[in-house]
Amino acid sequence: MTYDSLAHFLHDGKEHFAKGPLALVFVEDDVEIDSTLHHHLTLGFKSVIAFMPREFELTEELQALCPRIDMPSPRGQAMLDTVNAISKAAPDLWVYYCFNAEYLFFPFCETRSIAEMLAFHTEERRDAMLTYVIDLYASDLNTHPNAVSLDAPLLDRSGYYALARPDADNHNHPKDRQLDFFGGLRWRFEEHIPTTKRKIDRISIFRTQENLALLEDFTFDNQEYNTYACPWHNNLTAAVVSFRTAKALKSNPGSTFDIQEFSWHNSVPFEWHSRQLLDLGLMEPGQWF
Repeated sequence: MTYDSLAHFLHDGKEHFAKGPLALVFVEDDVEIDSTLHHHLTLGFKSVIAFMPREFELTEELQALCPRIDMPSPRGQAMLDTVNAISKAAPDLWVYYCFNAEYLFFPFCETRSIAEMLAFHTEERRDAMLTYVIDLYASDLNTHPNAVSLDAPLLDRSGYYALARPDADNHNHPKDRQLDFFGGLRWRFEEHIPTTKRKIDRISIFRTQENLALLEDFTFDNQEYNTYACPWHNNLTAAVVSFRTAKALKSNPGSTFDIQEFSWHNSVPFEWHSRQLLDLGLMEPGQWF
């Protein structure tokens, strides 16, 4: 199930997005490709689709389970264009997107599937879900120079905050039910992060529409999609635990030599369980009992 381009996939691979939810995994480097795909397969996505450079390899098992689309550089505008093209080609499907070495968690995901969670979210009349990108990092950068360790990752237990999101069309009031969220490594090492890249919120899960556009800051041109809750009560949110920022800070020549360790007094071991994220306030169960 390999396609040599997005156009080839959209033309000949329609059976893979005939029914959602879909997971789109954009593989930027060769770190933890297999574990990323396996994790999202276990969550119950109907299709887990990998966009990756041709030189990267998949195991035989994953080749059989995951459609693969050759993409020289699955990041930046190419990534946005891909999400938007799939949204246009397959409207009214639930879609999730992430990068390699990122892992989705939602409330009670150990016992409930992604389809069950999204069925409830649909009943709440929601078409998108806010996710927080929570940084993971290795405790020992000498042993793990790329900052990635699945066996003993750490995360920040505090240091997260939110600011009102300005409205360019109404300078007197911020946007309704929208906030900019900050924290993690992008906050602690902000001198190495461009101002426009410091937010940790994404609208990672959404229902496709033909005229919908994902923007550079991982929000959509439909403002209701960018809200964290409906007007009446809190809604579900999810978390994407991610080594992506740690990898970037240690691979970038401008930051790697300035950072000897990521751990600090507010680091705690990540337990790979949704309960920990709920207890830390890093996702919201809403009205889901």
